[in-house]
Amino acid sequence: MLKEYLIAFFISMVPLIELRAAVPYSIAMGLPVLPSYIVCIIGNMVPVPIIFLFARKVLEWGKDKKFIGKFFTFCLEKGHKGGEKLQEKAGKGLFWALLLFVGIPLPGTGAWTGTLAASILDMDFKTSVLAVLLGVVLAGIIMGLASAGVLGGLGAIFGA
Repeated sequence: MLKEYLIAFFISMVPLIELRAAVPYSIAMGLPVLPSYIVCIIGNMVPVPIIFLFARKVLEWGKDKKFIGKFFTFCLEKGHKGGEKLQEKAGKGLFWALLLFVGIPLPGTGAWTGTLAASILDMDFKTSVLAVLLGVVLAGIIMGLASAGVLGGLGAIFGA
């Protein structure tokens, strides 16, 4: 059982798939919901401070390097686009926009992209981390419900 928890923890840390894949994995492995959910949230949040404090600097440094330049430029552009969309739509409600950006489990949204966007937008560290944490919690709830078939059942009931 410890092995499955560790796998879920590390899946949660992987960019792009994050907790969105780790929660369904945990449920598929038959792990108890609440402990695995907590493990997935912690795993998803571990990289956040590092991303906020260092990723932008590393990406700026590497964007003109021979082998890594294209990838680093892609990451910077993705962060810029995400940040611009957030700021454009949110105005003064940037905290809530970041929370929803991270919390609604769509491709390309999540803790990694949201934290990079917050860093690029020069948001306050504590505010950013709190918004990302609450977004991760929301994404975990949505993915847990989806994995348990609750969202599909509601869709069938309401004809969606």
